[in-house]
Amino acid sequence: MTLPSWDLKKQWNPALFETAEGKVQGEVGRWRKVCTAKAMFLFILFIMFTLCLVNILVSSPHIQPTWGLSTFGLGSHPRNCRFYATKSSSECYQTVEQCKSGCLHESQSLPRGIVQETSDLKLRPLWTSSKAQDLQPSRRNLLAIAAGIKQKKFVDHIVQKFPLNNFTVMLFHYDGIVDKWYDLAWTLEAIHIVALNQTKWWFAKRFLHPDIVGAYEYIFIWDEDLGVENFNARRYLAIMQDEGLQISQPALDPELSDVHHRITMRDRKVTVHRRMIKHRGNGWCLDNSTQPPCTGWVEMMAPVFTKAAWSCAWRMIQNDLVHGWGLDFKLGYCVQGDRTEKVGVIDSEYIVHRGIQSLGGPGKSKDPRHSRLDARHEVRRRSYAELEIFSQRWQVAVRDDKCWVDPYKKRIGGKTRELMDGNNC
Repeated sequence: MTLPSWDLKKQWNPALFETAEGKVQGEVGRWRKVCTAKAMFLFILFIMFTLCLVNILVSSPHIQPTWGLSTFGLGSHPRNCRFYATKSSSECYQTVEQCKSGCLHESQSLPRGIVQETSDLKLRPLWTSSKAQDLQPSRRNLLAIAAGIKQKKFVDHIVQKFPLNNFTVMLFHYDGIVDKWYDLAWTLEAIHIVALNQTKWWFAKRFLHPDIVGAYEYIFIWDEDLGVENFNARRYLAIMQDEGLQISQPALDPELSDVHHRITMRDRKVTVHRRMIKHRGNGWCLDNSTQPPCTGWVEMMAPVFTKAAWSCAWRMIQNDLVHGWGLDFKLGYCVQGDRTEKVGVIDSEYIVHRGIQSLGGPGKSKDPRHSRLDARHEVRRRSYAELEIFSQRWQVAVRDDKCWVDPYKKRIGGKTRELMDGNNC
């Protein structure tokens, strides 16, 4: 028996099938509309974000986009770094690393072109200056002297030996007297600094910062009790340049000077000497000696520094140690090269050291608590104490700085002691 065929969808509850199919199609359509709306919303957000980013890069004073260099990661650049790139081959293309290394940490909020890292001691007029004054070149060297009024005559003689068109003069008045100097014409253009009972190195640490004196090629830091009858500053600097000296001093006349170290005595046979030979007494100095005061040594009485050497020496001066004792034995570390070659005494331009004891005064202390003590003796005792303190600090610094290797340490087996001990980075 053949059964009749029929459409199950229509024969068996067709309304139910039609209703289910419509619901499925409606749900699919609704999700399509939702997904399309979300995609459009995300696309609009992307466009808005891109436009905002471009606007920030173009309008920010600290970040400028570079065409030809990737702009990704600009947020990590230092604020005052700028990138310049043009089609011209003469323009400088800076990488991110170059820009970071060239930025000044202390002035990150400033545009680079407005930053002036150094200064000088040139006096400036309060009103409009003449063109002749504006065109006058800055003085290239500095003479600084610790001066008391009692040595006014000696100081005047010293300054007269320096060409004032090429030297700035600075006086450290440790006795507080300034007005009595103004009868000397050159003092009207000098820099006067006053602090009672302070030493030359106290003044130098506070007023001769390398950034302040960075405009000067050579820096003379002299005592006041020097005789300069046989000294010429121009010839002295010419010799210093020809000999490649970075730290020097004029030799002392052995017959008229108060000599403390033999290496400072004048040798009539040479223009410059860098070492002394001593075979008698304590502390022999031989031809092959490499340690100061046999070689690489000048006295703190009348040193002359190049700009680079002074930048190092200034940092070695201890803020609380005012007499400077011990510095002379370490100055050789501040030259670029071998101290046995770059530190020397110039014999052809020599001076006289009178040895006037001005610090502490010649008499008794005015303090009633020290009425029985010689003030000068107390100054000397304090100087020895500072020498010991400085020596201890040096030893501690050498011990604690594992990256520093003494270039003048005796070599053992081809290696320095620090390298053998493993005290190197």
